[in-house]
Amino acid sequence: MKILLIEDEPKVAAFIKRGLEEQSYEVTQAYDGVFGVKMALQDEYDLIILDVILPNMNGFEVCREIRKHNSNVAILMLTALGNTDDKITGLDAGADDYLTKPFEFKELLARIRALKRRGSESSVGEVLQIADLELDVAKKTVTRGGRQINLTAREFTLLYYLLRNQGRVVSRVDITEQVWETSFDTGSNVIDVYINFLRKKIDKDQDNKLIHTLVGMGYVLKEQDKV
Repeated sequence: MKILLIEDEPKVAAFIKRGLEEQSYEVTQAYDGVFGVKMALQDEYDLIILDVILPNMNGFEVCREIRKHNSNVAILMLTALGNTDDKITGLDAGADDYLTKPFEFKELLARIRALKRRGSESSVGEVLQIADLELDVAKKTVTRGGRQINLTAREFTLLYYLLRNQGRVVSRVDITEQVWETSFDTGSNVIDVYINFLRKKIDKDQDNKLIHTLVGMGYVLKEQDKV
């Protein structure tokens, strides 16, 4: 697994790089935002670990710039900014996950494994469909009515989970355990934020809404005219 680490604190970067290389990950480093974007677009990576507070270009800007050109690479934001607004800003910029400093290294590894495993349990060549929405697991593509929809890695995994469970109500706890594959504050609105991201991309301007909220219970993917 090839990882690009964009982190300007030398001690933190060295600690993360050494730990990941001990786990047999291939790690490349960048120490500022502009150079990080350049490296991210010049080579192919499986994961980008991205700090928010960076010289020349902050992590949110870096994430947005990368997403303009690459919607598939997994991005994990790593920062000391831990309030909910900052997390939502990072997720809205296109990040797939958000880990707040200080953190335990084993939690970082768990987040990386979760991102690495996205779609790995699905069948080769599997295509999931509801109404005119199609998700191709092998190609990592999503279309609705033949129109290509660009999703981040986390959005793709969330939609895959909803499609695998279409017609069934899934709770926020279910989503946390099955999509994030790790624990975080389920009292936060991160799940709601991602559901809204999907709604904007999947259901916007569509008469047949597919993503529905059951207050106090969770979410269900189904055609609007079906019970």
